[in-house]
Amino acid sequence: MEEIVEQIELLLEQDSAPQLKKYLNSLNISDVAELIDELPEYAPKFIETISLNRAVNVFRILDFPTQERIIKKLSGKKVADLINELPPDDRTSLFSEMHGDTVSTLILHLSPEDRKEALSLLGYKEDSVGRLMTPDYIAVKKTWDVTRVLSHIRRYGKNSETIDVIYVIDENGILLDDIRIREILLVKPETKVSDLMDGRLIALKVTDPQEEVINTFRMNNRVALPVTDDANILLGIVTVDDILWIANEEYTEDIQKIGGTEALDEPYLDINLFRLVRKRVGWLIILFLSEMLTSSAMQYFNDEIAIVVALTFFIPLIMSSGGNSGSQASTLIIQAMALGEITIADWWRVMRREIVSGLMLGVILGVIGFFRIYLWSLYSPIYGPHSLLVAFTVGFSLIGIVLWGSLAGSMLPIVMKRLRLDPATSSAPFVATLVDVTGLIIYFSMASVVMYDVFHKNLHNLPIPK
Repeated sequence: MEEIVEQIELLLEQDSAPQLKKYLNSLNISDVAELIDELPEYAPKFIETISLNRAVNVFRILDFPTQERIIKKLSGKKVADLINELPPDDRTSLFSEMHGDTVSTLILHLSPEDRKEALSLLGYKEDSVGRLMTPDYIAVKKTWDVTRVLSHIRRYGKNSETIDVIYVIDENGILLDDIRIREILLVKPETKVSDLMDGRLIALKVTDPQEEVINTFRMNNRVALPVTDDANILLGIVTVDDILWIANEEYTEDIQKIGGTEALDEPYLDINLFRLVRKRVGWLIILFLSEMLTSSAMQYFNDEIAIVVALTFFIPLIMSSGGNSGSQASTLIIQAMALGEITIADWWRVMRREIVSGLMLGVILGVIGFFRIYLWSLYSPIYGPHSLLVAFTVGFSLIGIVLWGSLAGSMLPIVMKRLRLDPATSSAPFVATLVDVTGLIIYFSMASVVMYDVFHKNLHNLPIPK
């Protein structure tokens, strides 16, 4: 890419439009897109310079903030050409991100037929399959033979989003089946479409959530899927390139939520600073107020702390261990739910696995914690005369806290899903905060049991608060 950038900068210095156009048109589409990222100030010039077909292909793979900046600086004619040549699904995606007044202006550049189509697609819910689909597809009748099908493809295939899959409909537009192009190419010309149909049809509903469609594509290994209404009438198709974009957006959004912030909806460096703060401050306040409960828990066990001060040494250890196990479980379950590996109905199987794995993890950490304190106390009096009891307290507490962290982290996403909320909002910081507070209660309650005699004998020696 360095060589390409240097060559482009040289051509820009020479102000040689023909040579610049020739060089840009010789590059791969992805190279031009990277060039726009490297030299964003020249992005409109690059789009203006290259051929219209290549400009459309470059424009459609750029992120929305870049698209918006380019649209604002292009000439009116280039905008009109670009908008008219964009595939309907990409055009809808662009319009759905823009402000209403801007969309109104851009729609005026469309032909009456494309304008009607754009408004129809924009009428579907923002996160529905209807917003992703394109009405550009090849449809045939089951009574046709292969010769007629191929003739139809030659006539209309150029404007289709893909010809990898051909769709079979009846006289009323009802979807009957889909056939891969290879099956048509490998049979005799007189073969009827009905002879190629196998009935193994997979179709999407126009109202299906986009997030659910990702799994449908992944499980069925398709490059395109048809979209129908409730009456099974074929409305359009969704192609895998659109699903890849949606999958990337969903992944990014979930990662941001898992990190304890709202989804940014735009690149980090492009988002307004005040909007960035607003999206982060909500969860921070909630987590901050929740963490205040830890001080309340410690105040409740103030007498125990005063008698055996060494217990305070292990508070960070206890809190972090429980929070870490909870964060691990939460992340694993959220990811498994996103991939369709786990559903709400699997809650009992998940709980059983986390009880066993939580106990095993707790025992491992508990044994390490016990021997760490016990061996250290052999060479140092830092843990006081009750170091063995402190070691047992920490060891048993770690078993309970890690088990509780695993259970809380695994069950919260499932509960959120049951409440029709995004499981990613039961993020690692939220789980960690919950386990911090409850972990302290488990720790000091365990200390009260293991060191009961110590506390009972020394309780009367504590100073009475004035």
